[in-house]
Amino acid sequence: MTVHFIGAGPGAADLITVRGRDLIAGCPVCLYAGSLVPPELLAYCPPGARIIDTAPLSLDEIEAEYLAAHEAGADVARLHSGDLSVWSAVAEQMRRLDRLAIPYTLTPGVPSFAAAASALKRELTIPEIAQSLVLTRVSGRASKMPGGESLPAFAATGTTLAIHLAIHALDRVVADLAPFYGSDCPVAIVVRATWPDERIVRGTLGTIEAEVAKDPIDRTALIFVGPGLAAADFRESALYSIDYQRRFRGRDGL
Repeated sequence: MTVHFIGAGPGAADLITVRGRDLIAGCPVCLYAGSLVPPELLAYCPPGARIIDTAPLSLDEIEAEYLAAHEAGADVARLHSGDLSVWSAVAEQMRRLDRLAIPYTLTPGVPSFAAAASALKRELTIPEIAQSLVLTRVSGRASKMPGGESLPAFAATGTTLAIHLAIHALDRVVADLAPFYGSDCPVAIVVRATWPDERIVRGTLGTIEAEVAKDPIDRTALIFVGPGLAAADFRESALYSIDYQRRFRGRDGL
């Protein structure tokens, strides 16, 4: 018996990986985060599967489901939204499975920041303007941010920020970032990326609060901030330059 942690992607059911889909189809037990994972993904479960929405469950209750499946010899598909590597709450579940000697695997998923960038039709790394991306959040009820990880600290680099779980604190985000980026710095908010009701709100650090106030957002939104979001007059990458010789190009004499 194995617990298969699966990144279910940002929302659209067809953005799960082939491996993730096939694992779901082979597991007689499926635990999924009902508040964030689209119900369409449950159609991949085999007939008669035990399907449990973990949204109302405590970690102890989730562990009890793993133990019951282990005793029954039934593989478990455990679906988490987005990708497992960030803000998935997988770490504490793996720690408990290690303690119980229950084996598990991890299958990555499409992360929300990648889906949101696609919705914006933007590359987030622009030559000589933005070559780094910081994925971060703000302190909240679930957990505090470490002391050295603050919006001002990241903003001092001038790079692109992808701020998760922070739409409720938009005023704080603006106040922390405006001194570093300036009030005219581009901001893009992607709400429920890849879901049928996906929405994009664009503005600057000086205007974004007023834009959001026109149609308030309460959850499932990602805030991008950085000059690269609106860059148009930038140099082309050397990757495809005729003068740039690289290992696989095979253009001798150039």
